[in-house]
Amino acid sequence: MVDFSSWHGNEEQRYRLPDDDPLGILSSTRTVVQQSEHVWINPQYVEQLSEQWLQEDAGNTSIYPPLWNDLYHFYDGTERTVNWLLVLDALNFCFWPEKGQPRWSIEYCGETLNGYWAEAAALKRAVEEGILLWDAKYLSTIDSEMVAHIFRGSGIIPLFEERVAHAREVGHVLLERYDGQFVYAIEQAESSAIKLVGLLVRDFPSFRDIATYHTHAIKFLKRAQICVADLHNAFNGQQWGTFADLEQLTIFADYKLPQVLRHYHALEYDSTLAQRIDNQELLPAESEEEVEIRAATIWACELLRRMMQQHGYTMTAAEIDQRLWWMGQQLTEMRPYHRTRTIYY
Repeated sequence: MVDFSSWHGNEEQRYRLPDDDPLGILSSTRTVVQQSEHVWINPQYVEQLSEQWLQEDAGNTSIYPPLWNDLYHFYDGTERTVNWLLVLDALNFCFWPEKGQPRWSIEYCGETLNGYWAEAAALKRAVEEGILLWDAKYLSTIDSEMVAHIFRGSGIIPLFEERVAHAREVGHVLLERYDGQFVYAIEQAESSAIKLVGLLVRDFPSFRDIATYHTHAIKFLKRAQICVADLHNAFNGQQWGTFADLEQLTIFADYKLPQVLRHYHALEYDSTLAQRIDNQELLPAESEEEVEIRAATIWACELLRRMMQQHGYTMTAAEIDQRLWWMGQQLTEMRPYHRTRTIYY
């Protein structure tokens, strides 16, 4: 058993930066964690979670289904899949309903789906209906009526107009910078996940997931990073899914992961914040509390990754993200997740 006791009283040692932090996510979010007034990481419970995973044979991440599922995702192995996937992640945010309201959902292949799976299936259904979601020119002028048709179901998908704008942005940027094909951005990145994240953040404004905290710029880059991970998973690490530096990505800070980490006491909130979240009150985007939750989520998972590594189990942040996400799907008794209306997660 590795002794992490020195971490509990030595914050500098606990939050030491890795030799490489090319995206600046760990360094910028560390500033938040060290100044946080509302959210804390409990390293003892992070260690408990790592021990739980070790007992479950954490090296075998295949016990959880892959997040790329051809039943709900469009895949034909061509450039069309790559453009479709970019649309998927440009629109992958904020699926939860207002308090007391039903969730937006769709019917697909005899199933009722909500959340991310409903988004993916709706976009796949659109392709099956002949809608050219891989065509940059078509996307650049797509209208609200068509987007409403694509996401037809029970109720209206949250932040509808933002999704229309993002679909058009994908089309415009692909036409202006990449001759209509996202594969050219992937080729420019030269098999580097870090470079591709950088291109996404540079060229697509909707992917610039950077907040301000006490005048500091705090980088999260959730959807840009998950786009790269999705490419890797969709193409099984081959062709346009080949990246040599995936291990340098962080986890994808959203609203589900902190909910799971709080359930296991790895994250703790002050009483006022805890009550607001439990009452399903809105937290404004870029508020201190919201930024602190996301930053603490990234660092709790980074500590978890380091603990696993000390035990001889190498897990990427993406694998940790996937495992926590699936745990959240299986847990039936959890306190509410924090609610922030945002295009970033």
